[in-house]
Amino acid sequence: MKFVGLVGSNADQSYNRMLLQYIRRQFKTKFDLELLEIDDVPMFNQDENWKDNFQLRLLYNKITRADGVIIATPEHNHTITAALKSVLEWLSYDVHPFDNKPVMIIGASYYDQGTSRAQVHWRKIWEAPGVDVYALPGDEFLLGKAKEAFDEAGNIINDGTAYFLEQCLDNFVKYVEVVSTLKKPKPIEPEDLDCNHPIATTVTEVDPDWVNKVAE
Repeated sequence: MKFVGLVGSNADQSYNRMLLQYIRRQFKTKFDLELLEIDDVPMFNQDENWKDNFQLRLLYNKITRADGVIIATPEHNHTITAALKSVLEWLSYDVHPFDNKPVMIIGASYYDQGTSRAQVHWRKIWEAPGVDVYALPGDEFLLGKAKEAFDEAGNIINDGTAYFLEQCLDNFVKYVEVVSTLKKPKPIEPEDLDCNHPIATTVTEVDPDWVNKVAE
């Protein structure tokens, strides 16, 4: 099973990145997790073309092809970061890679309540037209006091916390399996990460005689 983990911070040092790195390392036998960064995504502007930014093109391609998405969100001023919100704006305006995509939200912060308020806001955003994700219900992993939560190797120190995280991830794997039976198949565009040479979208004319031969 292939997941992508979206780092919800554009900072060089991020406990949410550490959390996703821990998940990728600790639970590699359960699923494959690829981390995606948002540090080079510009502020959303509907007058601009999302394809002009390489990182947005990368995010679109990876999210579209993933079985599920794990978003690690920080909490700034009781909500999600501006950088992460801008990414979602880009990916719910002209393109919709999150459409019917299973998503799990996790988060780490310096304070006792973890990212509880940010996660509540996320669930409101997910209900917006143009987003329409399949959000994992119930399970909320809130890692508080993130500065003291990891050891020098980047592992979660508290065994109970690590066990609860594993339970949440197991539930997400089961959720993805269920949701996959509900998803409507849709064509996936060829992967195109070359910003200077976009994929041609013109459909060439097909010889009707050739079509008839194939039909026979």
